Amino acid sequence: HHSLLLTDKVFSRFASHFSLKRPAFTLAEVLITLGIIGIVAALTMPALIQNYQRHVVEVRLKKFYSIFNQAILSAEAQYGDKKDWYLDAEGVDLDEDGKPIIESSKIDKWFNQYLSNYIVVVKKEVDNSGRMLYYLPDGSAFQFGVEGNPSLRDIHYYPKNPKKCIGDDEQIRGVCVFPFEYMPISNSDVWRFHYNKGLEPTKYNWDGTVDDLYNNNLRGCANTGISNGSYCTALIQYNNWSFPKDYPRRVKY
Repeated sequence: HHSLLLTDKVFSRFASHFSLKRPAFTLAEVLITLGIIGIVAALTMPALIQNYQRHVVEVRLKKFYSIFNQAILSAEAQYGDKKDWYLDAEGVDLDEDGKPIIESSKIDKWFNQYLSNYIVVVKKEVDNSGRMLYYLPDGSAFQFGVEGNPSLRDIHYYPKNPKKCIGDDEQIRGVCVFPFEYMPISNSDVWRFHYNKGLEPTKYNWDGTVDDLYNNNLRGCANTGISNGSYCTALIQYNNWSFPKDYPRRVKY
């Protein structure tokens, strides 16, 4: 019994001796370390967030492209060649208060007849010009038509809530909204990348080169504030539905 007490006492003094000798961080060293960690986090977090957002957009763009084109193929099996049931610009009636009547939208009637059985929509909206906005189960949405031109040919895809994607077209295309076209009926040269096809990223009047996807004066993706960015989706598709390392616009949603 006495030997055990002695052993415990010796061990306690041994441990105390070495614990006193153990180096400790000063408050200044701790603060400096935390400051360095904060700086590194501030520098790396935006890149991590941007990479994550890009990944989400890549996955959803590819998914939307696949779902929409599969719906067109299914509709063709039932109704025949898509060129025979394509519909171009149409509008919407307004009620006595000047609000759009969604039941009067010819675009929505077309969608209900040909595609609604193959694309799950959780909510839809129409604006006064007749543009139709359809919300998908994953929180993304797509819109037929651009402002002032409600048509089937222009389809804008929003990977996240479209209400948060606000700004001039040339500022938000390729950032939080991604342009597509559906124009299977025109075989003119400017529509050659869309004729007799389903949904495709906007390639209207594209010359077929990668340089044009970046630097076209009107539609190129690179000239933010100068061109309108309509070719940004095509640039992503060209890179196998992933953002190229030199993608010129900062993605957000």
